[in-house]
Amino acid sequence: MHTESLTYPSNATEKQIKKTGVLIVNLGTPDSPSVPDVRKYLREFLMDERVIDIPYLNRWLLINLIIAPFRAPKSAKIYKELWTPEGSPLKIYGYSVEEKLQKVLGDDYVVKLAMRYQNPSIEKGLAELRKECLSEIIVVPFFPQYASASTGSVYKKVMEVVKDWEVLPEIKFVNRFLDHPKFVEAFVNLGKKYIATRDYDHYVFSYHGIPERQITKGDVANVCSFGSCCDTLTTQNQHCYRAQCYETTRLFVKGMGIPEGKYTVAFQSRLGKTPWIKPYTDELIPELAKKGVKSVLAFSPAFVADCLETTIEVGEEYKEIFEKEGGEHWQLVESLNDSDIWIETLEDLVKKA
Repeated sequence: MHTESLTYPSNATEKQIKKTGVLIVNLGTPDSPSVPDVRKYLREFLMDERVIDIPYLNRWLLINLIIAPFRAPKSAKIYKELWTPEGSPLKIYGYSVEEKLQKVLGDDYVVKLAMRYQNPSIEKGLAELRKECLSEIIVVPFFPQYASASTGSVYKKVMEVVKDWEVLPEIKFVNRFLDHPKFVEAFVNLGKKYIATRDYDHYVFSYHGIPERQITKGDVANVCSFGSCCDTLTTQNQHCYRAQCYETTRLFVKGMGIPEGKYTVAFQSRLGKTPWIKPYTDELIPELAKKGVKSVLAFSPAFVADCLETTIEVGEEYKEIFEKEGGEHWQLVESLNDSDIWIETLEDLVKKA
């Protein structure tokens, strides 16, 4: 009996059919700084149950009858300050990163930009990737530290979109990258650039805040005290957003050689009257000025692209508070935006996912 030898696909053939999709996801931005578009954005953003985690009816009433109607006109004015002739900086940097990352990853990858809220949507990005007959999709949320309201929300939305696909490629998620060497190096280099030009009395690391209840709900190990429990990142608190923020700061401080006692971690952008993680940045600033601090270098390490929370809130509003209280020099360190080292970081995250 004669049996013909079987021929298996060569490595070249396997490589040819193995193509990877990359969905890079940032938070989102209104389509324009007009009041209707800002109101639409706020409604989608704040109606997310992972952002405002209260019962649906209470959330609907709060957002649609109070926050969106009254906050939209004020936010629209701020967005107009931020807007450029080309549009939203968040979207401009996003498309630039998409193009640059595609170039460095090459033809074996397909890169698409998406926003968790508004456009380009996650639905659109995944639909475009689906057409490519990919072997796998890697989702990279643009949030260095994991939080349920940011990275967790992206995970949930992606799975909602793909759950009815007949064919599901392998899907991988980048959970966080606060300790990635290139990410740390990028912010350290930005900080050193400013430190080389003058001596700063103090350094403020301002992260986007979240309600304390969201930290407590995720504390499955029951170790949270909103205090010294964040002094080190451990197995038990590794998923705690607050602990991750403190760890990010420790890595940056070490890289820049900032002495103990000359820096503070704080949290911004709180909404509502329930307790959010502390200290609050806007309350910290007057305290620093009263202690005689005259110059501050401020970082926003929860963001990788400049946006309303960095350029306007930290860069302008906090500067105004500081100077009103007697401070003399407040300098915001810009985000990574579309810098080469940020592209290198993303390339490494994708290839090691």
